[in-house]
Amino acid sequence: MGISEILRMAFASLGVNKLRSALTMAGITIGVFSVIGVMTVVAGLRGSIESGLNVLGSNAFQFQKWPAGIQTGGQDRRKYEKRRNITLEEALRYQRMMEEVSDVVSLELYLDGRKAQAVYENRKTTPGLTFCGTNEHYLAANQHSIEAGRNLNETDIDLARPVCLIGQDVVEKLFLSEPPLGKSIKVAEHTYTVVGLLARKGTSFGQSQDGIVIIPITRYAVDFGSLRQSVNIATQAPSQVVYQETLDKAITVMRIVRGLEPEEENDFEVFSNESLIAAFAKIANAVGAGAFVISAIALLAAGVGIMNIMLVSVTERTKEIGIRKSIGARRRSILTQFLIESVVISLGGGVAGIVLGVLAGNGIAVWMNASIVFPWDWAAIGLIVCSGIGVGFGFYPAWKAARLDPIEALRYE
Repeated sequence: MGISEILRMAFASLGVNKLRSALTMAGITIGVFSVIGVMTVVAGLRGSIESGLNVLGSNAFQFQKWPAGIQTGGQDRRKYEKRRNITLEEALRYQRMMEEVSDVVSLELYLDGRKAQAVYENRKTTPGLTFCGTNEHYLAANQHSIEAGRNLNETDIDLARPVCLIGQDVVEKLFLSEPPLGKSIKVAEHTYTVVGLLARKGTSFGQSQDGIVIIPITRYAVDFGSLRQSVNIATQAPSQVVYQETLDKAITVMRIVRGLEPEEENDFEVFSNESLIAAFAKIANAVGAGAFVISAIALLAAGVGIMNIMLVSVTERTKEIGIRKSIGARRRSILTQFLIESVVISLGGGVAGIVLGVLAGNGIAVWMNASIVFPWDWAAIGLIVCSGIGVGFGFYPAWKAARLDPIEALRYE
């Protein structure tokens, strides 16, 4: 028998039991779908983050009490909870000591986002605004820019003026058809005059960065106090050439400000755009490994299902196999036909899983404002694995079919 004839008979046999073949494929589809879907989302997020992360300004780094963007629990959480807050006095001393190294040092205090809602006349924003007390360097250190009006200035800080800058999400919610500059808005029961509008910045990690209100840090301390909160300190190096030198100097100054002895470890966290990318990559790798393990378990179960179905198929077609052998069919032809059937079922499920996984993964990526990608490497791995499953789990049934005695097979009822 030629290979074309073997293929024709294999596909014809699968077509006889369409429902059974489809249900067997479904197990493979679910396993491949799980890993392809997850890796498509991860690849899309990774591409967006690595190409356009703009949490901090260029050449900037930040000190804070808690690790950035990482959820901690158990003993690690208790370790960070025991740390002393970075006080406003310490932050101001750090700023003075860094004047000769960097003239861009942003001091930042944040109100709990659940409490931050801006109100103007009878209009309100949704709760969850970023509400920050800071100084005139916040824009440079955090990659923001002014679209209209002005930035905070030293006089605003020195006099603790009740003025604010607002992001475009706030503008759209509160000021539908009138200019915002000079208007007074209320945030957390305190009133501030709008002196500047921030240019639209877009999203990061799927979250809008334009729902923001910024006031002078001294005004924040008057209205909300600063003793129970830890100050974040963002510093921008003059250039990439002196970035590491500036960072080393800043860590030394921070240790002095915090009163740490030489043998004591840092009781603050330092992060930059690069460290955030590295942290995300670590999380993405862990998520990918978890998805791979789950998918491997699903594919193993699907492989067992393929073997079971093929054994049933061999039993049902015993007499057919006997007839074919009695008229000259070779063992190799019988083996090849059943292996092809097994591989077709496995590859069919794999292709369906890849298509569904890519569609679902990119759908989630679009919802999270991430890049649309096609994970070619994982798709190729999926097809190779599915082929291996088809051969591996289909070999025993195919071998059993090829080894049938034609006389006994013809007698089978």
